[in-house]
Amino acid sequence: MGLAALRGRAGAARAGRGCSGGPRIHVMAGRVPLGTDRAAVAGEMETTFIENLKYTADLLSQEDMIGLLEPINNRITDPRYYLNTPHQAAAILEKVGRPNLKLQLVKEFWGPWACHIQIAQVPGRHEPDSPGEVNFPYIFELLESLGYTGYVGCEYAPTGDTLEGLGWLRSYWESRGLQHGGTSKAAK
Repeated sequence: MGLAALRGRAGAARAGRGCSGGPRIHVMAGRVPLGTDRAAVAGEMETTFIENLKYTADLLSQEDMIGLLEPINNRITDPRYYLNTPHQAAAILEKVGRPNLKLQLVKEFWGPWACHIQIAQVPGRHEPDSPGEVNFPYIFELLESLGYTGYVGCEYAPTGDTLEGLGWLRSYWESRGLQHGGTSKAAK
C-alpha cells in the first residue's frame, strides 16, 4: 500500500522507484501505522508525504513521467490508507506544486490534477454494466465531452471470466458506432 507518507521510510520509498515501463506511475501514500490514531499522526504524515512527493516528482521529470496519486476510500477499501479523499489529494498536490503529479481519477472540480480514471461499479466492484449506483454511460459521455484522452483502467472483479467481464466494452463500442478495439467503422 505504499510508503511515501511514512516517516522513517523515505529510503525504502525512494528505492522503490523502478521504471514502470510507461509514462505514468502510481505513487502510493501508505497506511497509518497499526494502533496509531490517524488524527495524531496526520500532520507528520502529510509533511513526509509532501517531502517525498517533491523528491519523486523531480526524479520522474527527468524521465518525462507523471506520478499519479490515488485517494483510497478508507470506509470501504482500506481503513488505514492515509490518502483517502480527492480533496485531501488536491490540497497536497497544491502544496507540492509539481506539474508532473496528478490525481488518478477524473472529476472536473479537481481541475488540473486529474489525469487517470479507474472504474468499478458500486457496490461490489464489478463491471460497469452490472447493477449498481454509477451511471457509466453518462460518465463516459461526460469524459468525451470534456475532451478526456487519458486511460480508463478497469479495476473491478469480473462476475464471470475476464472475456465475459469485458462484454460491456463491446456493447459500449457498438453503441458509439465503433468496431472492436474502438476504431471507427467509417475508418475501415
